[in-house]
Amino acid sequence: MIIIETGDITHCPDDVIVNAANTSLLGGGGVDGAIHDAAGPKLLQYCQKMAETEGVRCPIGDARITPAFNLPSRHIIHTVGPRHGIDVDSHRLLASAYRNSLIVAKKQGIKNIAFPAISCGVYRYPHDEATEIALRTCAESDRQDLQIRFVLFSADVFEAWQNTARTLELGSCVVVKS
Repeated sequence: MIIIETGDITHCPDDVIVNAANTSLLGGGGVDGAIHDAAGPKLLQYCQKMAETEGVRCPIGDARITPAFNLPSRHIIHTVGPRHGIDVDSHRLLASAYRNSLIVAKKQGIKNIAFPAISCGVYRYPHDEATEIALRTCAESDRQDLQIRFVLFSADVFEAWQNTARTLELGSCVVVKS
């Protein structure tokens, strides 16, 4: 099942929350900064110890898992979405960010996962395009034993995702909570 709702992802008690990270995994703005702030300094210390190649700890479209430290979730999956209009093949890369996050979750035996709107902040991905990619990718990967939630921070983002979700023909797998 896929659920779309408003809320603060840093308060989610899901097994894992997903961080819309940058390639360094060292924090940034938006949801990335909020997750790093809420998780506490041990998250940054943990990420600094992760293997890197030329400053990249997680390539665009890939995913890495860490403990959640001070967050109510057990883990954080960090994924890097593409910058709209800058990164080549951004649609494929955004789908990969969602798909690879779900693959990491499956390997860990995760039962529920909460996603933000990956790439929709400073990476400027249009919500209608991002929503369609996210929902279709997650619906294709949908497993009966995994609950997927999209936790959106603001009412306007929620409304955009809700509107796009209603136009897609994904059956009853999407539930919108206001």
